[in-house]
Amino acid sequence: MPNTPRLTATLQALFAAFFFGLSAPLSKLLLGNINPLILAGLLYIGSGLGTLLFRSIQRIFLPTRQREARLARPDWKWLAGAVLLGGIAAPIVLLFGLRATPAATASLLLNFEGVATTLIAFLLFKESIGPRVGWAVGLILLASILLSWNPGAGWGFTLGALGIIAACVFWGFDNNFTRQISAKDPLQIVTIKGLVAGSFSLLLGLLTGSPLPQLPFILAGLLLGAISYGMSIVLFVYAMRGLGAARTSTLFGLAPFVGAGLSLILFWESISWFFLASIPFMAVGAWLLVGESHAHAHLHPALEHEHRHSHSDGHHDHLHTEPLANPKTSHSHLHTHLELEHSHTHSPDIHHRHSHPK
Repeated sequence: MPNTPRLTATLQALFAAFFFGLSAPLSKLLLGNINPLILAGLLYIGSGLGTLLFRSIQRIFLPTRQREARLARPDWKWLAGAVLLGGIAAPIVLLFGLRATPAATASLLLNFEGVATTLIAFLLFKESIGPRVGWAVGLILLASILLSWNPGAGWGFTLGALGIIAACVFWGFDNNFTRQISAKDPLQIVTIKGLVAGSFSLLLGLLTGSPLPQLPFILAGLLLGAISYGMSIVLFVYAMRGLGAARTSTLFGLAPFVGAGLSLILFWESISWFFLASIPFMAVGAWLLVGESHAHAHLHPALEHEHRHSHSDGHHDHLHTEPLANPKTSHSHLHTHLELEHSHTHSPDIHHRHSHPK
């Protein structure tokens, strides 16, 4: 019998990669009329405005009990860390790094984000990563390197290259910090991240002398941000809820292949041997992740938290003061898990972040 929550989370990660993969080639169409820093601001602001609009509509039509859990006081430190490191510090460090680094070197180094996310998840947050996941990370990283390989471009490892690596590490922390609050409303998370990070990038662009583009290009940037950033990050947060940071970021590493495929259509770019060579590694890496099966006896300690859930997943059998009309309906409220020990197939989702014996 398939693990439906895991399959759902896997599809969410893949669709997140798909929507984000659209951003590179479509942004390329806009870069002739919009400064890169201004465009980055518009994309992030678009993601924040898009999720804010959707969340406002949702709050009108969706009953209070069925909404996602709002961020609580302990969650704000994680969100603040994600915004500061991933939304503000990383882009600034990246910009300075790109100025002093050959394009070919920069393209390869940007693949380090997935590795950084996985290492931080494993070393600092004790996320379970077995050999199968390790091979998947390595293969998809290798595929990404092949895809971004440009043997004819200039090469060189400079101080700027260290800045690009630092930006990837900041994004790795961003992903892991966001994972800590993935049980809460993804729309609220993305709204705040998008508006704060986007406003900062836009202000930085204006302060450095970049002009605002004409209104049609502003609207195009905001719309692209709402789709390729907003929808992507929301799905990314949902996927981390069910898969954890390492597996989600590894599947998200397939985004460049979506961008490369769309570029072939939009710009009539030729298919390189590196692109063809990367496909088997990408496919095997994705297969290793999707086909992973992890089961053992594990202990759930007593826990009280709040998130959206249903009573059909085997982990939520608590009672309500007012009985639900349909127990399978998803709803959110503060609830308690009693201590439980059992064995079944699982991922490092929000209920399975236990340690493993070495």
